[in-house]
Amino acid sequence: MVRVAGIDHLVIRVSDYEKSKAFYGRLFAFLGFEVSEEYPDAIGWTNGKTRFWIGPADAEGRTHPHRIGNIGFHHYAFQLRSRRDVDALQTFLSETGANIVDPASEYYDDYYAVFFTDPDGLKLEGMKYGERHARAARAAAKARKARGARRKAPARRRKA
Repeated sequence: MVRVAGIDHLVIRVSDYEKSKAFYGRLFAFLGFEVSEEYPDAIGWTNGKTRFWIGPADAEGRTHPHRIGNIGFHHYAFQLRSRRDVDALQTFLSETGANIVDPASEYYDDYYAVFFTDPDGLKLEGMKYGERHARAARAAAKARKARGARRKAPARRRKA
């Protein structure tokens, strides 16, 4: 059976290539990506696991601006290491004047994210799922281990 090992890359078309190249260049530098390849009509960034490419839309494509709710792309989520990284991304976005659609918050149980848009209104997300649950599980395991160690410890005898 064939199995997908991961998503190799995403390619989007943009209305203003230079403006989007600058936006994504700043964003990806902040997120730890590097330019993987660049051509006159496309540029790609990678972090060693994921690749993200942009290229200019053609003349007809530029007459149909993106609208969230149309058939097609809704948003792309970058999984971050921690809630603290989500907050740092929001600070970065604010400092660079990016459009933050929904600020950093818990949107679902233990799903912490910030949503923003690129120059064409394509929705992007920085998110962390499961951090609170993982922390609680580690604390519970540590407590179980400590209780087990107390039960196994030899009883102390009093001196008479």
